[in-house]
Amino acid sequence: MSYYEQIIESKDYLKKRVGTNLPEIAIVLGSGLGSFTDKIEVSHRIPYSDIPHFPPATVKGHEGALIFGTIEGKKVVAQAGRYHYYEGYDMKEVTLPIRVFKYLEAKVLLIASAVGGIHEDYEAGDVTVVNDHINLHHQNPLQGPNDERLGVRFPDMTDAYSPRLINMAHDIAEAQSINLHNSVYGGLPGPNLETKAEYNYLNIIGATVVGMSTVPEIIVAQHSGLESCVLTAVTNKCFPISAIKEVTHDEVIEVAQKTETKISTIVKEMIKRL
Repeated sequence: MSYYEQIIESKDYLKKRVGTNLPEIAIVLGSGLGSFTDKIEVSHRIPYSDIPHFPPATVKGHEGALIFGTIEGKKVVAQAGRYHYYEGYDMKEVTLPIRVFKYLEAKVLLIASAVGGIHEDYEAGDVTVVNDHINLHHQNPLQGPNDERLGVRFPDMTDAYSPRLINMAHDIAEAQSINLHNSVYGGLPGPNLETKAEYNYLNIIGATVVGMSTVPEIIVAQHSGLESCVLTAVTNKCFPISAIKEVTHDEVIEVAQKTETKISTIVKEMIKRL
């Protein structure tokens, strides 16, 4: 079965399950940010294990389900538990949900992600909106023959992070007295946290946050024609080098959960305005 046929089979199954509750907006929730689903008036909660071609989510803090419902009267689907390349999945598996969201007729993709801060002004607990990225993954989800049904061979990435949605996020943050940074996302494959030399390198080349997801999803979103916005929770301070402290994944999740209220406030108001 081809990749395109897998997408269509997944989409057809979900359409049968949710009927007319097709999403206008898709939301991807990262580590420690899963409780945002409490904001959804849920119509359907579908475990990945029920969906054709969806592998299990294996990372702590990731539920592993698609949640359909409404927020502020808008129909949404939330991916509660994303996939990562470091779990052993290939890039097409990692980004399969994004393809399916497009075929479920979503127009906008909102992503929440936990990151390390590699800007001297960023502290643990801060929130950023991503306006660009540097892809340091050694695979790309668009590698291989291009299926024109999914998108063009060479998608332009200039406005992969929607200027309209970035401005909207800043307007909301200002109104809510939330300090919102602009950031450049450095995407690495993981799963290890970075070395001091790697943090220094990332800072030199212009990244201000670092994470192990998001970039493949944004590439596919742009290839698919989805308008995208990414909000990040800075879970640990990684620059300057003298400020780095050893951190565990449990500590990352804990800080992300504390930051979630800020991200939830912005995302909920964005959905209301869309």
